[in-house]
Amino acid sequence: MRFIFHYPEAGGVDGDVLDPGPLGEVARRAEQTGFAGFSLSEHPAPGARWLGAGGHQTLDPFVSLGYAAALTERIRLITYLSVAPYRNPMLLAKAAATLDKLSGGRAVLGIGTGYLKGEFHAVGVDFEERNTLFDEALDVLPLHWKGEPFSYTGKHFSARDVQARPTPVQQPIPIWIGGNSALSRRRVARAAHGWIPMSGGAELSTTARTPELGTIGDLARKIADVRSAAADNGRTDHIDLVYSYSHTGLTGADPGPHREAFAELARAGVDWITVSTRAGVHDTLDPAATFDFLKSFGAHYID
Repeated sequence: MRFIFHYPEAGGVDGDVLDPGPLGEVARRAEQTGFAGFSLSEHPAPGARWLGAGGHQTLDPFVSLGYAAALTERIRLITYLSVAPYRNPMLLAKAAATLDKLSGGRAVLGIGTGYLKGEFHAVGVDFEERNTLFDEALDVLPLHWKGEPFSYTGKHFSARDVQARPTPVQQPIPIWIGGNSALSRRRVARAAHGWIPMSGGAELSTTARTPELGTIGDLARKIADVRSAAADNGRTDHIDLVYSYSHTGLTGADPGPHREAFAELARAGVDWITVSTRAGVHDTLDPAATFDFLKSFGAHYID
């Protein structure tokens, strides 16, 4: 099992996105202490009402991960999640390919369909077309990354005999898809390399317009179904399962309940666990304490 450190998201309308600490230093410390991945989310224009109800601000994930790439050597750089319908797929593919090239093959493109209507309006994208836009992006991304001439005609754009270079280091860049719906799982089985279910409970599922995930037993069955469907599609590659571990005060807590939870997630088929933490305003956040706590579970849980 591998761990991802998610750069803490700034809640509400107060404070600054970088209050948890300098991004580069946090990424560097995450790598030094043993995290396998470093991730950021995306909200280019969140609504003030949503922020006031507990929503969060973010940095631009591609710019931020590119900056982190220059200060690290091995850690995977993950968009968790980028909203695919917000961008023309050519631009999304170019951003991911650039990150992968400059980082020496460390990019992971986590993408979702998005759920904030007001944000869709703000960036000029039709909310009702988000699924069509998402599927077109899934078609275009691997074509763009091959570096060979291709044409594509979709509902929202057409490209004739285009060719994008340089090619990314990875062929293809791993795509992880977020969401709990049956449609999301079908997309993973058809065209992605990982599934990121949302584990925040009923309230978050309602806000994010996705079904509630259910119990760990339910999750285990869904993971097995996704991997079986991928095999039925002729795929032999492993489908990663990425789980966001919700907690309060992870460091310094009694490890017993966490140890049991991690063991249950491992049995369910989880490969990656995303954790985050909080720091006081203007305090530099140090991931080392979080990872030291994770190591207390034993080597079985650390790759």
